[in-house]
Amino acid sequence: MRIISGEYRRRRLHPLPKGVETRPIPDMVKEAMFNLLRGHFEDVGVIDVFAGSGSVGLEMASQGASRVVCVERDRRMVKTLEDNIEMLGCGDRVEVACCDALGPATLSRCPKPAHIVFMDPPYPMVRDHDDWPRVKKQFERLIGMLDETGYAIIRTPWPFYHRELIDDEGEAIVEESGKEDKKYKGRPPLERKELIDGEEMVEIDMDADWEAEWAREADDKKDGGTPNYRTWDISLEMEGAYGPETHVYGSTAIHLYMRKPDAE
Repeated sequence: MRIISGEYRRRRLHPLPKGVETRPIPDMVKEAMFNLLRGHFEDVGVIDVFAGSGSVGLEMASQGASRVVCVERDRRMVKTLEDNIEMLGCGDRVEVACCDALGPATLSRCPKPAHIVFMDPPYPMVRDHDDWPRVKKQFERLIGMLDETGYAIIRTPWPFYHRELIDDEGEAIVEESGKEDKKYKGRPPLERKELIDGEEMVEIDMDADWEAEWAREADDKKDGGTPNYRTWDISLEMEGAYGPETHVYGSTAIHLYMRKPDAE
């Protein structure tokens, strides 16, 4: 991974930590996105949510952003991100928020107003029909923090749809494991509730097995059959926003939004 343009052009970032499962944005997609937003980074506040090693946030700093907030909760990734900041010497403009990207701390650390919001959630999270509403709601909150000419961008897999495992009668198959959901690797989620502007938000400590993807794996040998899935397309309209303007690059897409003036 490298910085494409600006002050730190061609500088290579530290490699990702071993054992960390992530899907960094390809350089081609990042370059295309920054070309779309050319001229929008000089002396503005921006936030990079699910920042990983900081590829996008540091690119925004390289192109002139005066304040960059990188939100990442994985401490191994945070260490790499901090090393990249130190290597580039941009610690006076780039700050790291080690917290839940979908929790209240992200909102409190977001520049107010923000000119650019970039969110790059894990694909299994946005493909999960239980997790996607939380991602969408947080993205809508961040859109509400944009200035009048700012943009919010979210990256998703493409095509973007949800699916669920079904039986021969077309009924959804739900795996149960007593009081603990297998989705959390045998550990129930830990919740912390907090009021933000009078609205209750729940921050969930999800040590989820992203390797398992969002869909429960079917037993191919069961009844000698193969898994059956029901799929449906997902609307990408956001409350209080114009958009999306969607740009597709193979199996990934970026979606651009602007805040409606009456959606503060």
